[in-house]
Amino acid sequence: MRGLSRASLAEVEERFNAVAGSADLGTLADELFSVADLFDREHGLRRSMSDAARPAEQKAQILRVLLEGKVSAAALETAVAAVSARWARSGDLADSLERLGVVAAAAEAEAQGRLDDVEDELFRFGRIVAGNLDLHRMLANPAAPAQGKRELLGTLLGAKVAPTTLRLVTQIVVHPRGRSLDGGLEEFGSLVASQRQRLVAVVRSAVALSEEQKQRLAAWLRTSYGHDVHLNVEVDPRVLGGFSVRIGDDLIDTTIAGRIEEVRRRLAG
Repeated sequence: MRGLSRASLAEVEERFNAVAGSADLGTLADELFSVADLFDREHGLRRSMSDAARPAEQKAQILRVLLEGKVSAAALETAVAAVSARWARSGDLADSLERLGVVAAAAEAEAQGRLDDVEDELFRFGRIVAGNLDLHRMLANPAAPAQGKRELLGTLLGAKVAPTTLRLVTQIVVHPRGRSLDGGLEEFGSLVASQRQRLVAVVRSAVALSEEQKQRLAAWLRTSYGHDVHLNVEVDPRVLGGFSVRIGDDLIDTTIAGRIEEVRRRLAG
């Protein structure tokens, strides 16, 4: 997620991990999203709380006065750790809190045994939005009221998805924070996958893969990359023969079109 300082993020994550164990993770996620949104809205507060020249103790005290009694102890301690860290950009402060909000939401899903569901649902929702221009326009319209977007998502998703999925999609839609809708879904999907230190592979095939085929492919990718790999399978009738797998910047293309393109490159070389 964005270009956060690893050292500073590690400091905040350490405090987050210390307080999250006894917290209601869904509430913690919502509260961290709210504090991140507060910093996004209040530019003066964000600049003050991310000012490296201001003593960390002073910033922590100001934030405690501002948030005491309004959020849980776990959210407050995480936010205090964030304002006490040093960031290269003022926007990194809100980025770090949103990131940990996603981590808290993913941890809740994992505790409920629904982490796989959340990964699949984020991916499928992304495909639905990409294929429905009117829906994409409504959800990505910055002028549309936030409450209207929440209600639309509740109608579309509601009880059809895990609570964590609805929580994450709502954050992306209502608070895009400079991201495209597609980019936000991909970013959150990667963070959810990292909850179990897994890679995400997008598989495109002309026909649906059987469970046995998925298991064999996942096992081969796990051996190749040294990590568990979550498969997001996209059925695309335009794929001619074989399938393609994209993991980050890597593309494994066994389709007929891919082979033809490889031959063309070799002939051109």
